[in-house]
Amino acid sequence: MRLLITGAGGMLATDVAAVAAARGFEVVALGRDRLDVSVREAALDAVTRERPEVVINCAAYTNVDAAESDPDGAAAVNAAGAGFVAAAAAAAGAWVLHVSTDYVFDGAKGTPYVESDPTGPGSVYGSTKLLGERAVALAAPAAHTIVRTSWLFGVAGHCFPATMLKLASERDLLTVVDDQVGCPTFTGHLAQALVDLAAGGPPLGILHLAAAGEGSWYDFAVEIMRAADVDVEVRPCSTAEFPRPARRPAYSVLRSERPGAPVLPDWHDGLNAYLAARVAA
Repeated sequence: MRLLITGAGGMLATDVAAVAAARGFEVVALGRDRLDVSVREAALDAVTRERPEVVINCAAYTNVDAAESDPDGAAAVNAAGAGFVAAAAAAAGAWVLHVSTDYVFDGAKGTPYVESDPTGPGSVYGSTKLLGERAVALAAPAAHTIVRTSWLFGVAGHCFPATMLKLASERDLLTVVDDQVGCPTFTGHLAQALVDLAAGGPPLGILHLAAAGEGSWYDFAVEIMRAADVDVEVRPCSTAEFPRPARRPAYSVLRSERPGAPVLPDWHDGLNAYLAARVAA
């Protein structure tokens, strides 16, 4: 099978490409220098030239706070770009696996979100990702899977564990919000599931795919320090005490209601796998 992966060089795309190559797939991984997904003709040319069977779209504008002051930039990649990639895949007879986010929800539900729950993003980032979902479904109505995931962390990019460990080397005290709850998801585990989906015939429509278990950012930070054997004090605080430009959902745990949906390992296992990979890198 031949896979085209967009967003090469990014945290998730790097792991997807590595997993796919290790399994013997033909992999074409294109970063922004070779494929700017926000340009319709570039997306069409790349997919037509490479002739993949599946396109895994990992390209995204992921700076949640920066998106608040750059809505056009975020929309160009997350909304229009998603549609361009899907349209190019459809024109080439390829299936598109598009990666989306838990931030399409408002976080008010208080119990895990499933695929049929109504959306209601509270940030520019979440809104542009939701527009991207709709663009993908419209451009490739019979050949798309939209995979919503959450709180990604991995070795090949900036992520919460790396930031916490860096801060812990510089400070005696870390203060972390404890009123935002989600599913910290290791990109290595998500990558394996995405490649499995590509190989096995992805389901049509929306699929929630995030780590098992749930926790707050504070819980995550405490576990990072414990697992890494770092002696630093971690204190909880509220979102109101740590304001950011973009609103985050208070509760955005994802679960799937779809029969046979893949189940990822618990986020604690993902953290252990991340720390091991970080040492080996």
